[in-house]
Amino acid sequence: MAKIKATSTNNLNRQLFLDCSLTYALQLVGGRWKLLILMELSSGAKRYNELKKNTPNITERMLTLQLRELEADGLVVRKVYAEVPPKVEYTLTAIGHELTPICMQLHGWGERHKDNAASKMQTVAFDAVSVCK
Repeated sequence: MAKIKATSTNNLNRQLFLDCSLTYALQLVGGRWKLLILMELSSGAKRYNELKKNTPNITERMLTLQLRELEADGLVVRKVYAEVPPKVEYTLTAIGHELTPICMQLHGWGERHKDNAASKMQTVAFDAVSVCK
């Protein structure tokens, strides 16, 4: 897999996100799959195939990419056992475990509001700059 260029827009944006705590947090857990993976790991260590089976509609490539990003960001630990066949387990770090109650709150919020939001289909303007000041 190719490394991200130091001059790439994605890499420059990552540096900008360090200036704001909210955007930093969203950079770590943002995306369609990361929160689902974190919640799956909150119940304990899981092997790759368990994660794949319990995360519907995710491709193998996407699961691998998301796990690598979570590992690189210090939220997940990948442990390789010296066995034949090879065994790999993923677990949350202490920082990853800190996100569990936040994920549960987001889940509860989604349960309460998904029907209402889906029926209205409104777009709400949000000034992200004011949040980060």
